[in-house]
Amino acid sequence: MSYIHTVNLRDVPLYFAYKRTSKEPDHYQGTFHAHQGVEILIVHEGKGTLIIEQKSYSLAPGMLCIFQPYQLHHVQVELSAETPFIRSIVHFEPSLYESYFDKWPMLQAFYKRIHTGVLPEPCMYHTGDAELLHSLLRSWEQTLPQLAKGDYFEEFSLFLVGFLRTFKQLWEQQPAPPHSGNTSRKPHQAELMLEWLDKHYKEPLRLEHMASELHLSPYHLSHLFKACTGSSISDYVTAKKMQQAIMLLTASEQSIARIGEEVGITNSSYFCKMFKAQMGITPHQYRKQFHRKLYPLPR
Repeated sequence: MSYIHTVNLRDVPLYFAYKRTSKEPDHYQGTFHAHQGVEILIVHEGKGTLIIEQKSYSLAPGMLCIFQPYQLHHVQVELSAETPFIRSIVHFEPSLYESYFDKWPMLQAFYKRIHTGVLPEPCMYHTGDAELLHSLLRSWEQTLPQLAKGDYFEEFSLFLVGFLRTFKQLWEQQPAPPHSGNTSRKPHQAELMLEWLDKHYKEPLRLEHMASELHLSPYHLSHLFKACTGSSISDYVTAKKMQQAIMLLTASEQSIARIGEEVGITNSSYFCKMFKAQMGITPHQYRKQFHRKLYPLPR
């Protein structure tokens, strides 16, 4: 299933995983998904394809990626005992930590850029010497279990400042993409299909119409999309609708019925039913919970 992740970044305002390892297909089931907050992915080992919005990137050791808030993405990995997927993750809600960057204008500008700016590319391959970053991650892994809950915000903010300072240096050292295009990114067979779906996801899904416009048979279209992304076309469309609905719920005051119409679901009851099936709660409950999560815990 493809879905939007519900991330509780209020009770645990910074999610961290160091060298999480998957070796068997059962250990990792990637789906198209999006989530609250900024996620930074550091790939230690792995082989496969990463799709962010409508673009694809080859998964490779040393790769660093930024997933911006509610940005639809999918990781398809080729797993075996010889080629495990080993990655570290830092995931946080930017609004909770903005005040901690006030005294460092250049770092604050980078902080704002990674969650509100338009990035030339979301992934970086040529990271150079990243040992300082890995040393910081190893140290934080040892420190994290010892923290008292009342110290979370102070300690998390100190870690985040140090982490983003190091990450910024690596990010800004990457070579500028050549004028002919970024050679680190290879074309993906699914990109034309994803681009088509992003233009038409509000409309009723008609496989024959899509196949005709892309000059494929419906059978070939479905199987090619599944092979390239690991997801069905209908699951992707659902994920896209939910992604847009979440963005409207959290960034606007439009009514639930109007938001349903905006994502192509004119029946308000059906929209609420679909949303709850994906998210576990109603659109109204999600909106209320989101606004509560913007306030930090008492210290």
